[in-house]
This record gives sequence, structure tokens and C-alpha cells, in this order.
Amino acid sequence: MSVGATYTEVVFLNTTATISELLIAALADKADGFEEGDTLLKAFFGEGRITRDELDAVCSPLQIGYEISKLESQNWNALWESNFEPVVVGDFVAVRASFHPSFENVEQEIVINPKMSFGTGHHATTWLMMQQMRGISFGGKRVFDFGTGTGILAILAQKLGAAAVLATDIDEWSIENARENFEINHCTGIRLRQSGSAVQSENFDVILANINKNVLMETIPQLKLQLVAGGLLLLSGLLEADEPGIVERAVEAGLVLDGKFLKDKWLCLRFHV
Repeated sequence: MSVGATYTEVVFLNTTATISELLIAALADKADGFEEGDTLLKAFFGEGRITRDELDAVCSPLQIGYEISKLESQNWNALWESNFEPVVVGDFVAVRASFHPSFENVEQEIVINPKMSFGTGHHATTWLMMQQMRGISFGGKRVFDFGTGTGILAILAQKLGAAAVLATDIDEWSIENARENFEINHCTGIRLRQSGSAVQSENFDVILANINKNVLMETIPQLKLQLVAGGLLLLSGLLEADEPGIVERAVEAGLVLDGKFLKDKWLCLRFHV
């Protein structure tokens, strides 16, 4: 992310919670972040990442309008900071920004400086991933965080005792932000790699993938092949309606469904080899 670079802000008007969920699901692979309100949704895109034709194709069936404006990256960061509130997953983990006071009475605390990367814990999918990570034994395990975003899940994996963590993302600004967040949380052992490929030519005990349905449908077979016997695959970035297709794809690849978990119509699935 370059300071002073221009990004596109799209405000979708007169939305409901259901419409916002549909918009986020449709645009997750293009947008750099979302901000939800009671009757509107804001989506943020890197320059050239979205066109009016693409927006019209998404909005017309939902019968909603939108407004487009430009946003400087330095203003973006100030916007995130002004709106960023801590996220708490029970007594397990608290996620806060560096300008918030430290939490007490939680097992883990993660500091995330909010910038142009997805995964601050606010969205239901990230919350679900963190919640389900509590039930996974990470001690001494090799972990692959595919589509790391802010790096929040990689950080949590290392804090839970993972012996080796590889975090990848296709976006340069996510890599920059994850690297900063690893340093803030003293997670010096996480390997960070800019890559859009699910194939890393390594074997893992646990793979974390909080991306979107389209990417997961393409990459589940590749992710499965990199899991050791007894390995776990934890997926999110999915709506409840995505379950049949994702489960069918995973079973075809040789995975076994362990459980499904829901929050606000968003879905997290756990599989094992």
C-alpha cells in the first residue's frame, strides 16, 4: 500500500442485513474491506479493481443503488482507526488496535493495526475461525494460513503453540500489513509470502482458509493434498447457503466433515483427512 494512492469507495444504499451479506459474498474477492451500517454498506477497492458494469451486475438483481467516490490511503487508515473497536471471542481471545488499552481475563490478546487488509475479527467469518481455533491442538504443529489478510489467524496459531506457520496473500498491502502486525505481536517465526497459489509444496497439520466460496471451490483439492494424515482444514468466508457445494467439493477431494458453525448466516466448516 502506497501512501497517497487512490482507492474507490462504493456506498450501497438502503441495504438490509441480508442484502449486505449477499454483497459482501459477491464482492469479497475484489474488495479490500467493508464497513457495515444499519441501512448502508461501504466497500473499498484498490484502483482499477472494480468497474461500474461489475457493480451494476451485482446491484441490479438486488434493486439497490450505489454511490462512488475516491479515497486517499492515508484517509482510509484514519477512517479505520476512528471506527475500529476491539473484538472479544468469549474469554478466549481479544483483538484490539495499538491505541486501545490491554484486555484482562482473556487467554490470548492480539494487536492489529487496522489498515487496508481484511480480517480484524469484526466480520463473522474471522470471528468464527478464531472461535473454532480454540478447539484445535496447535502445539508443535505446522500451519498454513492461506489468504492471511491482516495476519490475525497466523498470529493466533503461533500464540497457541504452532511450531511453524506459513502465511500467504496475493495482495501487496495485505503482506505489508501482516508483516507489521507480526512484529507488533512479537511473532517473528511466521514465514510470510506474497502468493495467490494454494500450492506451497509443503505438508501441513492444519490449514486455515478464510477467503471466499469461489477461491475455495478451486483450491480445496490442492489444500487437501498438502495435509498430513489426520490433518485439519478449517474454512470460512462462506454463507450458510454455500454449504452443499463446498461440502460436496471437499468430500470429492477426500476430506471428511467434522463440524459446521454459524454466526449471522455466515459459515465455518472443519474437515479432516
